[in-house]
Amino acid sequence: MPYAISLKCSNDTATPILDLWRQASVFETTPSMEGLNYPPHLTLAVYEDISPARLHDAVRKVFHGSPVVSVEFSGIRHFPNDLLVLWLCPIDDSALRRVHHALHSEIDPMLCHHHYRPDHWRPHCTIAMNIPMTSAEAALKWATETPARFAVTFDVADSVRAHPVEILSEIKLTS
Repeated sequence: MPYAISLKCSNDTATPILDLWRQASVFETTPSMEGLNYPPHLTLAVYEDISPARLHDAVRKVFHGSPVVSVEFSGIRHFPNDLLVLWLCPIDDSALRRVHHALHSEIDPMLCHHHYRPDHWRPHCTIAMNIPMTSAEAALKWATETPARFAVTFDVADSVRAHPVEILSEIKLTS
């Protein structure tokens, strides 16, 4: 089971993302994001094999006393995989990159999944992750036509074990 460290939104600013999750889920066989039973989030790191205690320690060191992270999104983009992934693109990702760097200063980046290492990570908030290629054209048309410019306040940092998502530790960020 993989492990992850994320910033998540547990407040009302998540509403636009939740709306996009519902809209984008029509292109999926099964709604991927709602199916997680986990709030809108930005994943900072993913690990296959790491101790939960090490994750907890890194989350505590990086996020204890840290302020909330406000992110303004500029639109919907995609990752072309076997299944199409739609995601929200931050306008300014400098605050996210600072947090990402701090996290990877605590845990060796070589332990992290390749796509989440400092030299490959693309800050994003996923809105659908299992769109079959048969629906890709319609999903991309929808993504292009759908306005997605809004700000979200990420107010919790956590470590999780996935599938299903199990929260191992979390820290509320300060306002």
